[in-house]
Amino acid sequence: MKYIETQTLPSPGHAEVRIVAHTPEAARAVAEVLRHCFAGAEQRSYPGLDGDTRLHLTVDTATPAGPARSWLAASRTPVGAGAHSDET
Repeated sequence: MKYIETQTLPSPGHAEVRIVAHTPEAARAVAEVLRHCFAGAEQRSYPGLDGDTRLHLTVDTATPAGPARSWLAASRTPVGAGAHSDET
């Protein structure tokens, strides 16, 4: 049976991250990396249906830090470099 979660969207500038891992340690390691890149709220962890670990974390994408800041700045399309009129 597939579980479908219904939830309201996070506020603008935030993203809700769901981590599913075999162990709590693996889920926490991924969350730690995200916290180095983005400001984040407290994580919430839950036991999964198959004995796995589910960790939920809200991150603030409006104020990236460290590696995410430089990556996001470099990945943005420069002004005036959008699609041309002959492109679809």
